[in-house]
Amino acid sequence: MDGMSAKMNRNIKKPVIGIVGGVGAGKSTVSAELAVLGCRVLDADALGHEMLRDEAVASAIRQRWGGGMFGPDGQVDRGALGGRVFADPAELSALNAIMHPPMRREMERLVEAWRSDAAVPAVVLDAAVLFEAGWDDLCTHLVFVETARRQRVMRTASRGWDDATLAVREKMQIPLDKKRSKCDYLIQNSSGVSSLREQVRTLYHRIVHAAG
Repeated sequence: MDGMSAKMNRNIKKPVIGIVGGVGAGKSTVSAELAVLGCRVLDADALGHEMLRDEAVASAIRQRWGGGMFGPDGQVDRGALGGRVFADPAELSALNAIMHPPMRREMERLVEAWRSDAAVPAVVLDAAVLFEAGWDDLCTHLVFVETARRQRVMRTASRGWDDATLAVREKMQIPLDKKRSKCDYLIQNSSGVSSLREQVRTLYHRIVHAAG
C-alpha cells in the first residue's frame, strides 16, 4: 500500500498494535477505524484519566504538589496538574513515576484478557508516550501516523493550543523522526477520511491475516 511499509513480522498469534504519532496526528481516528473492524482499543489517555481517580494515585499527587491540584469536588484538576508538570521536565518525570506503574499493570491485565477473547482479532494500544513509557514491549506491531505539522496545529487549536503550546508538549517527547524509525508501518493522514480508512483496512488485513 502506498505510504505504508512493514519492517518486520513478529510471529504472534493475536496481534497487539501500538499506534504512535505526533500530537494531533489522528492516532485516535486510526484506532477508531480499527475498532470498527472488531479490534479492542486501549486508550492510554483515557486510562490515565481513570487512574487520577485512584485513591493511591490521588494521594501521591496531593503529597507531591498539594491541594491546589484538586477541584472543589475533591478530584484531581487535570488542567492545574498539566499546567504544573508540562512546563518542567522534572515535574513531568515525577508525575510519570506516580502514574505509569499502575497504568502498566492495568494495560497488562486488559491486553491479556482481550487477547484471550476469541472474538477479538487484535488489540490496539493508542498511546502518545508509548516509547517514552516503555509500553512498546506490549506490542507485536508498531504503527506511525504521519500528518503535516500545519494540519496538527489546526487540529490542536480546538483544544485551545497554539503553535507554541504544541511545541512545548512535543519537546517533552521523543522526536517524531525517531518514533517513526522505530515503527513497522506508516499511515499517511493528510488526504482525508476516505484515504485514511483505506490505509487502515489494508493495514488490518495485512497484520491480522498474517497472524492467522
